[in-house]
Amino acid sequence: MQEEEINIKRQLRKAVLARRDALSEDEQKKAETLITERICSHSCFTTADILLAFVSYGSEIRTTQILMQAWKLGKKVYVPKVEGNVMFFYRIESLEELVEGYKGILEPEGDSESFQYVQAEADRICMLVPGVAFDRERNRMGYGKGFYDRFLGDKQKLQLRTIGICHTCQMVESLPAEKWDIKPQEIVVV
Repeated sequence: MQEEEINIKRQLRKAVLARRDALSEDEQKKAETLITERICSHSCFTTADILLAFVSYGSEIRTTQILMQAWKLGKKVYVPKVEGNVMFFYRIESLEELVEGYKGILEPEGDSESFQYVQAEADRICMLVPGVAFDRERNRMGYGKGFYDRFLGDKQKLQLRTIGICHTCQMVESLPAEKWDIKPQEIVVV
């Protein structure tokens, strides 16, 4: 990637994060209610036995109610933990199991059941994908470390069960994309 493109991404990331950080508490709560309704009624979620989700950090769209609904419905819930340069997913059964981890993000301790991908079971999984920004072509810009792209890179069937979720202020006209960038199958914006 060229220096100019890196600077463009850095500036775009900074601008979108500033917009997201400026959301009021009321706007955050309203977005959480809407995203919970939209995801919990989505066919990917309703047909899944397993939810690969993320624990919201900072001003990210809040996933707490989605996680709670998944547990209430008897779904297995796995959330990420960064170990070195690799992201793994571990099963959690409550938010109390989380500890501060990579960059201050709440993560599982890593001593519970780890998610093992089985291609034949991909249609039983729903995966929620965070991001800094998304565009109408489903391109996604994360925080710059490529954790999700590497995790999904060799899991083509799982890629079909991914939903990017974000606030409206995170949608941009166009994002620079590389050949290794994995697009979510769908983006739900509130």
